[in-house]
Amino acid sequence: MTPRPRKPGASLFQGRDRAPMRAHLKAIGLSTADLAKPIVGVAHSWIGTMPCNFTHRRLAQAVQRGVREAGGTPMEINTIAISDVATMGSEGMKTSLVSREVIADSIELVALGHSLDALVTIVGCDKTIPAAAMAHARLDIPGPILYSGSTTAGTWRGEQVTVASVFEAVGANAAGLLSDEDLTELEHNACPGAGACGGQYTANTMAMALEFLGLSPLGSAGPPALDPRKEEAAVEAGRLALRAYADDRRPSRILTSGAFGNAIAAGAATAGSTNLVLHLLAIAREAGVALGLDEFDRISSRTPVIADLLPHGRYTAVDLDAAGGSRLVARRLAEAGLLDEGQLTVTGRSLGEEAAGAGERAGQDVVVPVSRPLESHGGLVVLRGNLAPDGCVVKIAGLTRLVHCGPARVFESEEAAMAAVQAGAIVAGDVVVVRGEGPRGGPGMREMLGVTAALVGRGLGGSVALVTDGRFSGATRGLMAGHVAPEAAAGGPIGLLRDGDPVTIDVPARTLEADPSGGAGDWTPAEDRYPTGVMARYRALVGSASEGAVLTVPEAAVRA
Repeated sequence: MTPRPRKPGASLFQGRDRAPMRAHLKAIGLSTADLAKPIVGVAHSWIGTMPCNFTHRRLAQAVQRGVREAGGTPMEINTIAISDVATMGSEGMKTSLVSREVIADSIELVALGHSLDALVTIVGCDKTIPAAAMAHARLDIPGPILYSGSTTAGTWRGEQVTVASVFEAVGANAAGLLSDEDLTELEHNACPGAGACGGQYTANTMAMALEFLGLSPLGSAGPPALDPRKEEAAVEAGRLALRAYADDRRPSRILTSGAFGNAIAAGAATAGSTNLVLHLLAIAREAGVALGLDEFDRISSRTPVIADLLPHGRYTAVDLDAAGGSRLVARRLAEAGLLDEGQLTVTGRSLGEEAAGAGERAGQDVVVPVSRPLESHGGLVVLRGNLAPDGCVVKIAGLTRLVHCGPARVFESEEAAMAAVQAGAIVAGDVVVVRGEGPRGGPGMREMLGVTAALVGRGLGGSVALVTDGRFSGATRGLMAGHVAPEAAAGGPIGLLRDGDPVTIDVPARTLEADPSGGAGDWTPAEDRYPTGVMARYRALVGSASEGAVLTVPEAAVRA
């Protein structure tokens, strides 16, 4: 290929005055010819704290091979990641959502500082995926985002299991329903190899969302982490970066309101994670696209669930890939008129053109026709009411109980709620309320998978509800209302609830109502454990979950 004339990186490496910079890079093996080519950043989040991103170094080598084959010069970029599984239920989970901003900032800084011409970002665990999209949107330079892939499911007692099975088993063990020996055996078998969590949890939900947004090639997320096809996809991502560079195919041409509608439809059709809402709102803000909570409810209401995926269904992301993958999901939605097929993708082809090439394994039942959906409406709903004036999010896939009224059992932290669940203090009919865990209150808006899974494990998943200004894992099951806004730390009504106050969740009416007995100023925030450092800065700058929990620049700083 013949790349277009270089623009961003030219000032760094061309001309007499840049001789010192060229000399510096020749110290690590780059030549004059290398530095005259388009410079392509290859960013990834390899880290030894989790299996999700464990293949990133190898994939980065494959991407760089593709960049060189296509006539560019790759430069590898490292950033960080936080394991949601390792930190779940601990103080460390507060760092997870914060890491989304740090990852996005670090990619943006390197790309700006080194005037990169194009960028390929390899993503794996939950926050790396939206963070990459946010960085690409800010930078507006060409290149794809590549998901490193899901792990395969484990097998225990003849059944498929994932790490979510282990979380639920913890609750069953505490209730005396599962022995210590059984729990240990399950622990040994749940995660057989590297890759992100296998169900349609947050990582796989967001990986698919980026394909439907157009930032990732449709179908590229499907091959599992250890499948040889993933390395082939990485080489192709490197080549694609140069084609996108030559055609000036920037994120600003891809990220439109129609593209975000397609991503929401994909999440609804696969009953994906509620974190889709939080992250798409944040990506849209970076892209300058107007997107509000009500759009998720509107699109989900018209989009049926057509993928039978964990946690609400039977199959894993690996099973979906074998059945036909995200291309098949897209083709089904396109045939039903539920996609904006004309939206541009990073490949240069429209989403409709990419979907038209979908294959389907004979006899598969992972993805069903729209005419025979698993559920007639999508998995996500938005509720409002006097307990959530700015909205909250509920995932209803697989639920038959859509109305719940019960007494509030109020806890000021996830740990306190978890202790009560494991002690058997929560009974059928209760509404567990966990507050002070929002973006500002945490700080960091922890996931509540430990609590929700323990409730399911103890047999209470069908009779107890949970309301929180925190958030949920994609593996969460049950009637759970999260992202309640305003949060308690911002003066939200959730801070006025007391034990015993009646709370009503009414999904058909789209309401979350309560009769709080507390008074104004009744809620007292927990002691601030982070007076300095990154967590303190995050607390000072983070906005509402209803707007994506993004960092905002104070107006005084803007005026200055």
